[in-house]
Amino acid sequence: MTFELKILGSASATPTIGRHPTAQVLTVDAHNYLIDCGEGTQWQMLEYRVRPHHLRAIFISHLHGDHYFGLFGLLGTMHLQGRTQPLQILGPAGLDEVLTTQARVSNMQLGFAMEFTTVNTEIHAVVYEDEHLTVSSLPMRHRIPCAGYLFAEKPRRANLLKEKLPAGLRPEQLARLAQGQDLPADDQQPGLRHADVAGPAPTPRRYAFFSDTLYTPALADLIRGADLLYHEATFLDEMQERAAQTHHSTARQAAQLARDAGVKHLLLGHFSSRYKKLEPLLHEAHAVFAATSLATEGLVVSL
Repeated sequence: MTFELKILGSASATPTIGRHPTAQVLTVDAHNYLIDCGEGTQWQMLEYRVRPHHLRAIFISHLHGDHYFGLFGLLGTMHLQGRTQPLQILGPAGLDEVLTTQARVSNMQLGFAMEFTTVNTEIHAVVYEDEHLTVSSLPMRHRIPCAGYLFAEKPRRANLLKEKLPAGLRPEQLARLAQGQDLPADDQQPGLRHADVAGPAPTPRRYAFFSDTLYTPALADLIRGADLLYHEATFLDEMQERAAQTHHSTARQAAQLARDAGVKHLLLGHFSSRYKKLEPLLHEAHAVFAATSLATEGLVVSL
């Protein structure tokens, strides 16, 4: 089953040619989950062929504009394209007020329901669940209430091994085995256990999204062993004092957290517009945590 992250934007607040504000899409099976929605996100979705109708839920980290100013325009486009199924929108307190006010004053009567979930940004708790995923909030330390998110895949069934399947099984019997069920004995053959004809179950995958935040070593315990971590890296470490003043992190600090959490791979993002070239940020992180990449627009990471 697909578990894939696509970066639509990873710049910080000030506009920069060639970079877009924070937005990314996690695809699990055939379902898309949008994480933050900076200005111009729907243009990036067009560029990278992400269909808005396939969005199952939208997760907003905080109410600084570079993380959600593209949301109302995206909702309007989905309305014009005929969306009718409800859309789950999760974010800090106030997001529902902003969106419903925009709809009211513009007299936009959406053809689908917005189902809001207010995220408590101060705790680690499950905020969303469906048949594929459990999503938990991660408390960030920023200038306003801000949440990260941990996307944890639910356990998957083990795949059947053709070489272990006896001949003559009927389609309905194969279907039951594929669903993880045992076959009872009948007049034609003895019983068959699913465990005897299946390989080991795939290991569930986990992706952690760290939005704007002060370097917070304690967060490592909440994401330990995650397959992938996106961590903001607004500054180089030489500007650590500036990072602390603005409640952001440096590339070195992001790498330190990735190392301490024992994650498999780190993506750096939310780059300050002062950096015309991003390689120095990558080099700084590599000195601490080798399995690091830049979250540049169009990057796709499959887990």
